[in-house]
Amino acid sequence: MKRSLPSAIDIDDQPGHNIRRLHQISVGIFLQELGELGITPVQYAALQTVSNHPGIDQRTLARTIALDASTTGGVVDRMESRGWLERRTSPEDRRSRQLVLTDTGMALLAEAVPAMLQAQEHILAPLSERQRGEFMKLLRLLVNTNNEHSRAPSEAMR
Repeated sequence: MKRSLPSAIDIDDQPGHNIRRLHQISVGIFLQELGELGITPVQYAALQTVSNHPGIDQRTLARTIALDASTTGGVVDRMESRGWLERRTSPEDRRSRQLVLTDTGMALLAEAVPAMLQAQEHILAPLSERQRGEFMKLLRLLVNTNNEHSRAPSEAMR
């Protein structure tokens, strides 16, 4: 039995391919803007979340920034070894560890925020203000609607 060749598909017309490419571009721009600080996008998300929610536990952090628990553990370990945050025993549950930024972590975050905002501006630069609003609205719709399909669904804190 002879198999027919599948029809040609232009990968540039596929949303998944373009989302992957945009992620690569986004990370590249982030590292251009913040590379000298030695912080990754995931570390930035963790620092900002711990800053927004001092005392957050590691599991809640993982769910909030949509990472699996083992990856989050490695991220927290590296950030702790760099002196950016510390784990403290929870006064309510001695088995639980709360995460708090150190003075070094707060200083790093204060330095990182303007560069991170510049990176976001660079990413969205080709879009008009109206297009940016629509893009972000549609992006949130796709992420929120498809969240359950992630290997590490987000349970964002608001």
